[in-house]
Amino acid sequence: MAAAAAGPAAMRAAQKFWQLPDDDLHALVKLTRQVDRVELKFVVPTAAHQRACDVFEIASTKARRQRVYYLDTPDRLLHRRGVVVRVRSTGGRPDDSVVKLRPVVPANVPAHLRRSKQFVVEVDGMPGAYVCSAALRTRLDAGDVQRAMARRGPLRALFTKQQAKLLAAHLPGSGHIDDLAVLGPIEARRHRFRPEGFDRVLQAERWTFPDGSRLLELSARSAPEAALCAAARMSTVLRRHGLDLTGPQQTKTRTTLDFFSTAPTAGHAARKRAGRSGPRPRR
Repeated sequence: MAAAAAGPAAMRAAQKFWQLPDDDLHALVKLTRQVDRVELKFVVPTAAHQRACDVFEIASTKARRQRVYYLDTPDRLLHRRGVVVRVRSTGGRPDDSVVKLRPVVPANVPAHLRRSKQFVVEVDGMPGAYVCSAALRTRLDAGDVQRAMARRGPLRALFTKQQAKLLAAHLPGSGHIDDLAVLGPIEARRHRFRPEGFDRVLQAERWTFPDGSRLLELSARSAPEAALCAAARMSTVLRRHGLDLTGPQQTKTRTTLDFFSTAPTAGHAARKRAGRSGPRPRR
């Protein structure tokens, strides 16, 4: 939002979504001037899943089905170092992979990365918290992820040379992409719709974990200059539909890592058996 519009009224309206101390909200506004976009997220409490699906008529919208996998060391070292590695398989559409760093300071991101069309610096925010992250993505061919998960190819084939280089800086010692544990799959459905009274698309992601437990996240993207306005309107829409924004929030990544923290890391053993021969990282 332009500086002239970021006055007390705009800040108060946005605060209904962010629910941050005043100093933190001002720091957030300052941070948005240095990023490419802002993503507003709200994890719906489990008890309110059905209500959210009903009031937004989510089931009536077309769903994009995905299988989501996270990669990390068996002891979750990458996560502790602020690195998220994720690949997604999308039926009938291109797969994708991402290496994400968070938190980051935008001014410290190398210029060659900021110039890349596959690289984005954004603020990920939800009620009570926000973080600045940087993500390097690549589009894969349909079926690439499933072939790798079926051990018909190495994990490194899912990443470009630039992604592999970014990841290598955070791997332990002689660590290698192919040695990472595979956490997943999580079955995901993505729905996109525009609620009445909201000036942008709202995305619903419904994740189902291997034990049948579920996560429902609602999110919307905004240009940095419109972040306060978007947050205020998102708060209005969610509250109008009876959703309580004051409960605890946790990211999909953290929820996934918590889930698999006690699960066997079969993917790790499978990758090691597959060896390190085969395709090199993509260009």
